[in-house]
Formats: sequence, structure tokens, C-alpha cells
Amino acid sequence: MTTTTLHAPLARYAARLHAGIGGRHHVASPLGAWLLLALAAPAATGGLRDELEDVLGVDAATAAGLATALLDAPHPLVGSATGLWHRPGTDPAALDGWRAGLPRTTATGPLPAQAELDAWAREHTLGLIDRFPLTVSPRVLLLLASALATRISWTDPFDLAPGAALGGSGPWAGRLDRVLRTPAHGHRAWIAVTATAGDVAVHVASAAPRDDAGLVVLSVVADPAVAPGDVLAAAHEVSGTALDGDCPPAGSRSLFDLPLGAGPAWTLREEQVPMWARDGREERHEAVLPCWSARDEHDLTDPALGFGAAARALGALLGAADPGVEAKQAAMARYGRYGFEAAAVTGTAVLSSLPPEGVRRTAELRFGHPYAVVAVATDRRGGTGPWHGVPVFSAWVAEPEEPAADDLTDPPAPW
Repeated sequence: MTTTTLHAPLARYAARLHAGIGGRHHVASPLGAWLLLALAAPAATGGLRDELEDVLGVDAATAAGLATALLDAPHPLVGSATGLWHRPGTDPAALDGWRAGLPRTTATGPLPAQAELDAWAREHTLGLIDRFPLTVSPRVLLLLASALATRISWTDPFDLAPGAALGGSGPWAGRLDRVLRTPAHGHRAWIAVTATAGDVAVHVASAAPRDDAGLVVLSVVADPAVAPGDVLAAAHEVSGTALDGDCPPAGSRSLFDLPLGAGPAWTLREEQVPMWARDGREERHEAVLPCWSARDEHDLTDPALGFGAAARALGALLGAADPGVEAKQAAMARYGRYGFEAAAVTGTAVLSSLPPEGVRRTAELRFGHPYAVVAVATDRRGGTGPWHGVPVFSAWVAEPEEPAADDLTDPPAPW
């Protein structure tokens, strides 16, 4: 029920996210970003809550419930994690009412150092994301993060085919030596009717299920003239009907209703073969597609994506006036003959507002004539030891020298 309920609002959010990225080669996780907004939404009130609910596509309580249901019941093939950290010196008690509603698996505590955040990203993405997408700065009041990762093997691996099998009319056939071809059994493919992209070709490869849970990866291609955003929307549309295993799936086109020859993303041929079908007609689908990989970092601060509203809502809990926001996602994916892997880490930081402008004076101290030097010991053994505050050496510098040769080279590591 959770997946069905989440499908429409997540598809709507995905359209916003991909529209901002545009038509370049990329990978992203709309779910990773949506989860953070869903967890933050219960902290919002008034107009901010309305704004977040519009972005999420459901009310705040429903969004938080859907997110919590996913995160508290981890998928066997999709690792997930969330974290909430606050800057030392802030009052975490102000967050208690909202924080009590977060998934029980959410890591909480003082803001980690950058190296610890990087390690968190690696740990929760199977090592696929090496660095956390945000940099810790003194302005960070609160940091909310999500991580998603999968690494699966196809139940039935692809066969290989020459690159020319992609077809002479496309730009890739002459660039690739080898591509992937569906095996004789185990994969599914069809031509679907969609609202946003018209007729599209669909291919589905599946991972071996674990504990009654699985993962399927859909590839959807349309006429080259269709805008990328419309094809992505069609892919989300088709994905809602691709999981039940029906053959043919709902919304698919009969091959006997299509013209023979070249189509927008297929070639349809007809031949006479022996068969046992009652009506003497049989439909068969094959697919040829390339291997691919992508690695990206996306800025999520566009107001249409909701993270500004989330930062203002969370900042209000801490009494932060006009807080700033940083929001980024690091994502990667790799699709090959034997399997698929992907990961994303999404982070949003609530920043303290910049102080009002004032006048700064800076003095550059110049030791350009004779001066004094005193070396003073410190001693905190047992509180304050006998050496504490004792001047050990003193000097009057009246004859400066050029730097020694060793001072002109880089220091050995560690310095």
C-alpha cells in the first residue's frame, strides 16, 4: 500500500527535479530528496506547511508516515539511512517534539566532522558515494541527510551483440563495438501507450528477489523528438504498471496494431513460422541497449524543490531568524551485462543567517625594526603546575637573517 500511495506524488516530484537538471546525461534520486522533505514537513506551520505539502504532493502527516514506513522497514535490496545532526551550542531540546516523529533508525547527535560525514556516506552507499555532498561550515545549525543504495545482479544476464544492432538511424550504432541484447528468457519488453510521450519502447530487467522483495529496472525510449522530461514522466507512468508481471502489461500496444518497418524506437518485421497459437498470431519482443554509467552532484536549492521552505521550518524550531539553506545530492549509477548498482546521498543544511554588515579594520603588524621575544612555559599538571607562566627564554631581535635553505623547501610529512 505504501508504494502505491507514494507513486503519484513521487512521480510529480521527479518531474520537478529532472526539469531543473535538464536533458544532459545524468542520474538522480527523487526519492532521496523527497524523503528529507517528508521528514521535515511536520515541523512546518502555516504558509510554510502549505508550501511543503504542495511540493510533496500529499499532506505533511501522510508524507511523514510514508517516509517512516519505508525507512523503518528496510528493503532487502535497497539500503537506506537517515541522519539528523545539530551544531554544538544549539539547544537540541527545541527539536524534541519534531524529532520524536522521525524514523527510529535515524542517526542523531552533534554535528560530525567532515571526515565522519564522508565515512557515513560511504558506509550507507556500499562505498559507491565517497564524499558527503555538503561541506560543514561554522554556519551550519542543523544537517538532515538521507542515503540510498543498491547493488544487484540480474536474474538472467544479457547477451552481447554488435553495436550496429542499435540501428543505423541512431547516433550510437557507429560509436559502440558491443551492446546488450535481451536473453531468450527472463526479461520483459513491450511497446506502451503513455500520456506524455506517446508510444514508447519498454524493457525490464529484474534482480533475483530476496525475502520476497525484489528490484526491477525499466528502460523507456521514445521518439527522439520527444522532450527528455516527457520521456522521464512516461517512464514513471509505465513503472506503475510494470510490477505485476502481466503479459502483456496494461497499456501495451499489440504489435498487430502497428505498421511494419521502422518506428520511433523499434523495427517491426513479420514472418511465417510454425506455432500453436489459436488465432495463428504470436507477438515477440527483443531489446538491444547499451551499457551506461553516470555520476552527478545536484544543487537542490531551487524553490520549486522545497528545501528553502524546509530550512525555514526547521530553523524556526531553533529560533533562527531568516535561516539560509544548502541542499545537494550526490548520485551515481552503473548498468551492465550482469547487474545494476546505484546510490545517492542527499543533504540539507539549515544555516545561521549572516550577521548585519559593519565596519572592519585590519592591522598588519610589521616587525621591521628591533623587537623583543619571550618564550613562556605552560604547565597544567594537577590543575596548574609549577612551570605554568614561567618565562623560559627571552631575546631582543636586532639582526635579522635570510631564511635558511631548509625553510625554502616543503616540510616533510607529517609536519
